[in-house]
Amino acid sequence: MGALYAVFAEDTLRYLVRMLPGLLLAALLFALLRPWRLRRMAERGLCSSPLREAAVPLFWLFCGGMAVLTLTPGWFNWLPLLRGLARDHGPFFTLGAWNLTPGRCFEGGLWQSYMLLGNIVMFLPFGFFPALLWRGYTWRRALCTGFCITACIECWQLCVGRAFDIDDILLNAIGVFCGYLVWAALRKRAPGFAEKFHVKKGTPHE
Repeated sequence: MGALYAVFAEDTLRYLVRMLPGLLLAALLFALLRPWRLRRMAERGLCSSPLREAAVPLFWLFCGGMAVLTLTPGWFNWLPLLRGLARDHGPFFTLGAWNLTPGRCFEGGLWQSYMLLGNIVMFLPFGFFPALLWRGYTWRRALCTGFCITACIECWQLCVGRAFDIDDILLNAIGVFCGYLVWAALRKRAPGFAEKFHVKKGTPHE
């Protein structure tokens, strides 16, 4: 059992490392656009707290990392590419496989359970951060966001040699909704703290 958990930890670390190029690109883009964003807010008479200004780039970093993790072909690995050690691989665009039968994610043992849980946990931030940072993000919008984002990802993966899986759409949407529930719990237990992540009318403190 310990060996299996070690494999899980190793795979989780591998996924995180694979996200690094997206994290760096998102950080660069955020830094370049931040002055424009703050200027636009000032023109509208809005200000953003230091807490919000720390949370926004975190969401950008997550989106950048997820873009690399979910939108690149299965053979993509930036470390060998960076070192010039990439092995031969197929084309970027190629038709992948598909599964249109719901429930297959529940078949299998511990590894399948790990993948099932991962598909939910990975999409929690897509439900948590929008609710945290923007007003009017309801549970209906969270569900709609979950289905739309993951459906687009699954369709794209079918075109880059990966797989379109109906179970992934369902699990990812559940993950987004659970992320929204985490925010709802935070708002209920600490409404004053949660409110600090929304923009307000006033003069920026920067």
